[in-house]
Amino acid sequence: MNSIAVRGMLVRGMLAGLLAGGFALLVSYFLGEPAVDAAIAFEEHHAGAHEHGEEALVTRTMQATAGLATGVLIYGVAIGGIAALVICYGLGRMGRLGPRAVSALISGAALVCVYVVPFLKYPANPPAVGDPETIGRRTALYFLLVVLAVILCVAAVLAGKALAPRIGGWWASVAGGVGFVLALWLAFVLMPGSGIDAGHFPADVLWEFRVATLAVHVTLWTAFGLVFGELAERLLAPGGRRADAGRGAVGAAAVQ
Repeated sequence: MNSIAVRGMLVRGMLAGLLAGGFALLVSYFLGEPAVDAAIAFEEHHAGAHEHGEEALVTRTMQATAGLATGVLIYGVAIGGIAALVICYGLGRMGRLGPRAVSALISGAALVCVYVVPFLKYPANPPAVGDPETIGRRTALYFLLVVLAVILCVAAVLAGKALAPRIGGWWASVAGGVGFVLALWLAFVLMPGSGIDAGHFPADVLWEFRVATLAVHVTLWTAFGLVFGELAERLLAPGGRRADAGRGAVGAAAVQ
């Protein structure tokens, strides 16, 4: 019974991720692609026609349509499944919060840890910005900061729960949040910069690209949190003992 409940949550998480990916795809296409096109035009103009004479195996149109859709939707399904399992674990362990609230809180935390925190230190850059030879180093630093942010977030939550019996839930939450911010500030100071020099790249295009990437991820996680919360609430039959029993069963099964 428990495994069936978790499987149902996983399927709904992947479905919610697919729907959220659809919303993010629209934002990416209408808000992000114009900035990408402007960046590519700038790069081609300054690189010289002789470096771009060969016909590309994948056209820009294909990249901006089928390629973009495939990448965003697959990413949405993947993060939806992972987030659903994390939410399963959180149900019954976050006080009396229901599936909608737990889904919203965990989705918000995921947005902050997985994208916003790394974005503040290593913001996204369009084509023509950054040395291609350093992309491996920059990618490694980015994912290192993602892992570090997740670890610090979990540590802050555990610290808050440990302090709650002594100083109360409110001040324990404040202490955990302050500790999280201070630890991230220290990580920002100690970790090396990206070493990227935008040079003569148009500042407005760079700004538009970064805003677009931020908007895509905000849309993705917001839509997922809302859609999955609703699907999970309906699955667990909200209202009364049946809902409480369902939440406890899902949480227990997620641990096993």
